[in-house]
Amino acid sequence: MEEKELEITETESGEKRKRGKGKTFGMGVIAGLLTATFIFAAIFSGVTLYNKLSLKHAINVNSNLSSVIDDDMVKKAGLIENTIEAYYLNDYDKNQLREGIYRGMIDGLGDKYSEYFSAEEFKQVMLDTEGIFYGIGAYIAMDPETEICRITEVMDDSPAEAAGLQDLDYIYMVDGVSTQGLESSEVVNMIKGEEGTIVHLTIIRDGEDEPLEYDIARGRVETQSVGYTMLDDNIGYIDIVTFDVVTSDQFTDALVTLKGQGARGIIIDVRSNLGGSMESAIEILRQILPQGLIVYTEDKNGQRDEIYCDGSKELELPLVVLTNQYSASASEILTGAIKDYGKGTIVGTTTYGKGIVQKLIPFTDGSAVKLTTSKYYTPSGVCIHGTGIEPDINVEFDMDAYKKDGTDTQFNAAVDEIHRIWEEE
Repeated sequence: MEEKELEITETESGEKRKRGKGKTFGMGVIAGLLTATFIFAAIFSGVTLYNKLSLKHAINVNSNLSSVIDDDMVKKAGLIENTIEAYYLNDYDKNQLREGIYRGMIDGLGDKYSEYFSAEEFKQVMLDTEGIFYGIGAYIAMDPETEICRITEVMDDSPAEAAGLQDLDYIYMVDGVSTQGLESSEVVNMIKGEEGTIVHLTIIRDGEDEPLEYDIARGRVETQSVGYTMLDDNIGYIDIVTFDVVTSDQFTDALVTLKGQGARGIIIDVRSNLGGSMESAIEILRQILPQGLIVYTEDKNGQRDEIYCDGSKELELPLVVLTNQYSASASEILTGAIKDYGKGTIVGTTTYGKGIVQKLIPFTDGSAVKLTTSKYYTPSGVCIHGTGIEPDINVEFDMDAYKKDGTDTQFNAAVDEIHRIWEEE
């Protein structure tokens, strides 16, 4: 379950991705709890990009492919095509049939993390991974009562803010097409588009008698994947929502700002962070760990790839990392390394347990595949796949307490741990 922030960010649970003190501690926890069934479809972490492969080279990489693409397969594919041509009622696109064959080969692996992308899909994947999008810049979610998507938050300095859209506005129509009953992801796709193009939104706003009409020029929007604030007693809080390309720089800004404000301890929250860019997690760890191994991977041939930290930016403040059962993949790389080095206390519940790495392998026709290619190991040599990382201090999230008055039991435990460390110093 990897929440993807597009030009409009939506979550299946309807919770905001951007979090801050007070109203939003625990929002990611609720999002994870409400969207557990989606987790298997889209955890997108540890992805590394291979060089482009031509079709000829891709086939020659592994001679075992000849046992799949043989004469019998070609004959049966032709038989199916002829049967479709003879009996199928509707018109069809032959290119889509070809794409279906390619997609089916990857589906045949039975690996929920491996996937085929058409050229257009791969282009969007790369944009998503970069954390740069083109749209209006708002967070939306489906309102279950009206079945109409509602803006949960307008991003700062966004086209949506400039146009005058407001939190809790209903997006009733997009370019004259009703959105009622559509999934939030469908509405996102209707609104996104090329930079500078215009999207027309019909908005219903509480207190207004008539719908409001907006023409908004789509613009460049950078995902805000890191939020931060200074808490009482000079405890710096950093919330990492996902690991995009932009995340490490945003983390650096957050850490530098909090240190500049006199932070005496740091809490990093990766609860319900489903992962993303492995490289981004590594760059963040290089601002925390001493000199030494950060993580290593091993492929099916036993080839080992080790990644190190020079220790030049080692964090010298008390540190707590907040986790839950939906902290996955890149979040676990970060958590596992911090735990192995004893650089911080892990508070919350056991993480998801995704200890495998996918590689994006693009082809010269613009398409690509994402394949599981290796396992990763924490610095102490532990592969957490299927088991997760146990916290040093196990604290369940009390949903009833949170709903009652906003009490976040896990967050409170993290603050208590910072105070305990201070007392022992």
